[in-house]
Amino acid sequence: MDNIKIPTHVGIILDGNGRWAKERGLKRTAGHLAGYKNLLKLSKYVLDKGTKYLSVFAFSTENFNRPQEEVDYLMDLFIKGFNEDRSYFKKENIRVVFSGRRNRLSDKVVAAMDKMEDETKDNTLGTLNICLNYGGRAEIVDAVNKIIKDNKKDITEEDFKKYLYNDLPDIDYMIRTSGELRISNFMLWQISYAELYFPKCYFPDFNEKEYDKALEEFTKRDRRFGGLNNHEQS
Repeated sequence: MDNIKIPTHVGIILDGNGRWAKERGLKRTAGHLAGYKNLLKLSKYVLDKGTKYLSVFAFSTENFNRPQEEVDYLMDLFIKGFNEDRSYFKKENIRVVFSGRRNRLSDKVVAAMDKMEDETKDNTLGTLNICLNYGGRAEIVDAVNKIIKDNKKDITEEDFKKYLYNDLPDIDYMIRTSGELRISNFMLWQISYAELYFPKCYFPDFNEKEYDKALEEFTKRDRRFGGLNNHEQS
């Protein structure tokens, strides 16, 4: 397809890692590892295409309710991955930020996140926003509490955005892999006018070719932001 439209901000719910592993006779943890490795490649591909912001749902506040063994594995994966892959993101000129609550995360996880943010803060290709211990409602509540603490009155939407975990533009295109048709508390403020896309493949299989298919679908969409297109105006 010619003249592919490139969204400024893409959000991806990284769903299906466990089912990907189960269908291959592997432990769920193997699916999480495959998903993480895919994220490294895919984030570079998305940002190389011209998208400036990529937000990914890596671990929700509710994910702490999963079996402890799985939670522990994911936390260790975050520590190891963030520490080992800082050089990758620096080399690829990708800025990494994190959205979510720091409580319930170990000191080692937080330290790895802080170091990643600090060492990539000057990178300019694009921003990878990793949502970790994140919930969309929690983000809005936390923003309101910051506003109350600052004793602010008559807040506009633009003012409110600055109190979210990161001051990012609205999401243009929200993708959830695995075929599940849910938003699952992901960036509720930011997806108000996002186009939604639900490919059936699990996230470890959501490769460059699948992302190109997603862009083709995005290009077909007629984004009106509540307005009317020409043939509906009569």
